[in-house]
Amino acid sequence: MTTTPEHDERMAKMIFASVFPLYIQKIEKKGRTQSELMQVIQWLTGYNESEIQQALERKVNFEAFFANARLHPNAHLITGVICGYRIENIENPVTRQVRYLDKLVDELAKGKSLDKILRS
Repeated sequence: MTTTPEHDERMAKMIFASVFPLYIQKIEKKGRTQSELMQVIQWLTGYNESEIQQALERKVNFEAFFANARLHPNAHLITGVICGYRIENIENPVTRQVRYLDKLVDELAKGKSLDKILRS
């Protein structure tokens, strides 16, 4: 399935702070911690915890969140299907980066070890 311009726009304008609590809910239901979630976000984006907190407080959208990120060089190794989309086939960079994050959160919730999630 390929994304549409409308879908890409919706993803870019989504507020990171509105999705973050859903990530926490998802992983905590499966026995994972917020600390592990932060580790995953830091790995993907290059942000430190303070920068993530600032993004949450400023209520930045995903477009701005990823525009300032220093994406991990191994991020391209995040592959598979998330929400019906094959990540490696998503052409829009912001949509692909949001789906990278979704996939990492999903793997965390499924109990994968951090070593495997962080593609080390």
